[in-house]
Amino acid sequence: MPGEGATPALRSFLPGEMAVDGGPPRRTVRDWVTDVLVFAGAVLLGLVAYGLAQQYDRPPLWVAALDLPLGVLACLSLWWRRRCPLVVALLAVPAMAMSAGSFGAGMVITLNLALRVPWRRSLPVLGLLVAASALNMVLVAIPSEELGTQLTMIFAYHLVFFAWGSALRARRELVHRLRKDARLERVEHARRLAATRRTEREAIAREMHDVLAHRISLVSVHAGALAYRSRQSAASAGPELSGAEVAESARIINVNAHQALDELRDVLRVLRDDDETEAAGPPQPRLADLPGLVDEARAAGQPVDLRDELAGDAADALRPQAQRTVYRVVQEGLTNARKHAPGAATTVLLTGEPGGQLTVEVGNPLPADRTSPEIPGAGAGLTGLGERVQLDGGVLSHHGRDGRFTLRARLPWPPNAR
Repeated sequence: MPGEGATPALRSFLPGEMAVDGGPPRRTVRDWVTDVLVFAGAVLLGLVAYGLAQQYDRPPLWVAALDLPLGVLACLSLWWRRRCPLVVALLAVPAMAMSAGSFGAGMVITLNLALRVPWRRSLPVLGLLVAASALNMVLVAIPSEELGTQLTMIFAYHLVFFAWGSALRARRELVHRLRKDARLERVEHARRLAATRRTEREAIAREMHDVLAHRISLVSVHAGALAYRSRQSAASAGPELSGAEVAESARIINVNAHQALDELRDVLRVLRDDDETEAAGPPQPRLADLPGLVDEARAAGQPVDLRDELAGDAADALRPQAQRTVYRVVQEGLTNARKHAPGAATTVLLTGEPGGQLTVEVGNPLPADRTSPEIPGAGAGLTGLGERVQLDGGVLSHHGRDGRFTLRARLPWPPNAR
């Protein structure tokens, strides 16, 4: 909008009231050029009107003596019309009553009155200006047969310029209102943009956590077991660690580290790719991938019992988003059990049927020693998981009761899953 965000060079071509928002307006280059032209035009018209009055109207000597000085003062007052529009209009009343030389200045003063003063205050002053101009007709002794015509012209003269000023005022108010609306829209847009970015950051953080936490926890478990066995073997407190066992542990660590990097690379590629055809990213996990997830946990020494009681092949028709959510719930449950209750038997139970609910439950015994886990975590896994389940219309709950921790998610399962 005009004045807002404009360069200084552009603002110099705007009226002072529109070039800045708030604060007293200052004359711009446009204002100075306008003021000079208006002053020169008012002086020129005033001199013409003064000459015609002296030639044809033959006013009284005392009126003729005051005509030119009052016309000059009316023209000079135009320089303060922006700062003091009402005062300038009131001071012009005696000039309009006794000076034909104020004719040109009267045009500008009447227009300026409507432009810068609210109509409740400007209309009474307009009435004074019209009355003063009518009094001037009487003072210069206009013949009675011409008086009606002259009064009509005076009224039209003031009305035209007052209407012109009112139109300019309405236009400026519209511009100011549009600027205000645009400013509010920018603020609202910035707020929506910040909210969208925050939501996207949370989604990215959730996805990164779900993808990496499981792999990194597996790497940590294997590395910790290898370090423990190595210390025991060096202290002769346990069986000697064979080279094959070291190689196998290193291989598992290497495989999981590579898989973590690959999954991280897939997530980053999805975030960076602008092509909609590529934005789908790598294949998302499904219910059919759960056995592989459980096998990885078992390979890390975590006893896991998977019980899939879903209704036949109907689970394959469940929408991919819901299948991924179930996978992430199981993944997060296994990761938490591995961190907080290492070595504890973990159960994974899937139940449900179309037209009802799909329930996924991961449980493990609560550890006797509830100290800080060996595997650190961000503490935001369950929070992000709850948001993911909620987006799918489900409910996530977790509690520790009767010596057992249970993570449970309930998701809607439409009759026609497809």
